[in-house]
Order: sequence, then C-alpha cells, then structure tokens
Amino acid sequence: MFDLVSFIPRAVMQGIPLLYGSTGEILTEKSGNLNLGIPGVMYVGGICGVIGSFFYEQSTPAAEMNAFLAIGIPMVCSLLGSLLMGLLYCLLTVTLRANQNVTGLALTTFGVGVGNFFGGSLIKLTGSEVPSIALSATSGYFSKSLPFADDLGWFGKVFLSYGFLAYLAVIIAIISSYVLKRTRTGLQLRAVGESPATADAAGINVSRYKYVATCVGSMIAGLGGLYYVMDYASGVWSNNAFGDRGWLAIALVIFTIWRPSVSILASILFGGFYILYLYIPSGLDLSVKELYKMIPYVVTLVVLIVVSMRKKREDQPPASLGLPYFREDR
Repeated sequence: MFDLVSFIPRAVMQGIPLLYGSTGEILTEKSGNLNLGIPGVMYVGGICGVIGSFFYEQSTPAAEMNAFLAIGIPMVCSLLGSLLMGLLYCLLTVTLRANQNVTGLALTTFGVGVGNFFGGSLIKLTGSEVPSIALSATSGYFSKSLPFADDLGWFGKVFLSYGFLAYLAVIIAIISSYVLKRTRTGLQLRAVGESPATADAAGINVSRYKYVATCVGSMIAGLGGLYYVMDYASGVWSNNAFGDRGWLAIALVIFTIWRPSVSILASILFGGFYILYLYIPSGLDLSVKELYKMIPYVVTLVVLIVVSMRKKREDQPPASLGLPYFREDR
C-alpha cells in the first residue's frame, strides 16, 4: 500500500538540493550565461562545508559546540567555495569569452575532482575503515526540525519536519522570483540575458550583471550541496555520492520554464520521481527499477518538446543564452 505520508517528506528532502541548484541556474541563465558546471559547483559547496565542519568538530568537543558556529562555519565555507567556482566560470566565459558549454563541463569535472580529492584526504586523516566521513554533531544542528512537529501528526510530518535549509531554499526561490519579475534590477538582468547589446546601449553594465548573477547563482547552488551532506545524508560524506542530482537541477530549469517560484513544487515532483522506484513494486527485476529511474528525464524531454511546439515567447530561454558578448560588435 502506497504510504503518502512517508513518501512526501522523502520527496521534499530529495528535491531540496534540486531546488537550490535550479534556482541558482535560473538566475545565471537569466543573465545569458549557461553554466553546465552546476553539478561541480554543488559538489564544491558540499565538500567546503564538510571541511569547515570537520576542523570545527576536531577542535571542539561535541558538548561544547556552539550552535551558531556549528551552522555558520560550514555555511560560510560552502558559500566561499561555490563563489570561487562562479568567479572562475565568469573569468573564463565573460572576461576571456571562452565557450560556455565547454567551460561548464570542465567546471563539473574539476568540481567533482576537487570534492573527491579533499573528501578522500579527510577520510585518511580520520583513519576510517570505510570510505566515508561522518559529521554527526554538526549534522544535528542542520537537520533539527521544529520542536512541536511530532505533536501535529501527519501535518507536522509533511510540512514541519525539515531542517532550516529546506525552508531557506523555498524563501530564496520566492525572493528570486520577486526580484526577477518585480524589481528594476530583475528587469535589467533579463534585458542583459535577452539582448546584451541593447542593454549596453541603455547604459547597463553587462559584465557586472553577468558576474553578479552567475556568482550569486553559484552560491545558491552550493547550498544545495551543503544541504545534501549535512541534512539529507546526515553529515556523511562519501566520494561520488551526489549521483546525477546536479544534472537533474539543470533539467529542472527547463521543466519550470525559467521560473524560480515554479521550481518549488517542481523540485518536490522531481524528488518524488527520483525515489518513486522505491515505492512501486517491481519484484526482483532490476531492469524495471532502472526504467522507473528514467521518469524525471522523460518528463523533462516531454516538457521541452511541448515548449518548443508552443513557441510562446515567455516560455523560451533568454535569447542570448550561451552566447559570448563582444562589445566591439555592438
């Protein structure tokens, strides 16, 4: 029998990293930058948070840990690490005008390599017999839910049983949607993504908007990696444990038609699709389970086909997406 009350919280927790990644990528793509390095950015955000948490736990006994520092140190490390990834991408694509597709893919490979290198180094420092490192003391602060959630039955379990990063992801998506639609900054950012030459002629600093949007988007995506390690995985870091969540986040951008507010429900839907094979009886036939795992990608392809057929302007990506801007050609 399908247990909806247990399925929804797991779908939400699975979808939160996707929400962080898709929100960050939407902001980036609205500036005209196609950052396919989001999986690597999320990986770096996760490992940087782990590094900060590891050294704090090593220097402070669990009973003496400060909640502010236990949360603040990993978050600052994660934001700084993902910011550096965003700056590296902008340096190559905006300043040096390198190909965005190649740069993004290289950034993903680089990010995964950095994560595996430092993750493996920390595992060796602990002398662990298993290829993972557990930061349970710090994770407890990230995964702590509202104290009265258990007293509210199914309502508390479905809506109030998550760590603060889950609610922060929703808040960031709502704020991003408001900024893009309702503010002058959002209007100018969308203008840069649609026609950088026109925006430049109107006095808008194209390079600045591309840098800021990409770096902020990378920092948001990096929090998705931190959430996965500290909350979803209960503080356990294992090399290559992220799987294809970064790519799913990029697919979610297409699914939501570049709207952060839609990503909130869409990420939960994708999270549900991602774990649906665990709830659908398939016996011992592993091939059927693998087919169920394809559902999120099949849905994305269907949406892409439908959007392409409708050809409505508001459903299309920014016109200059993935194209370098040469000011001298204006």
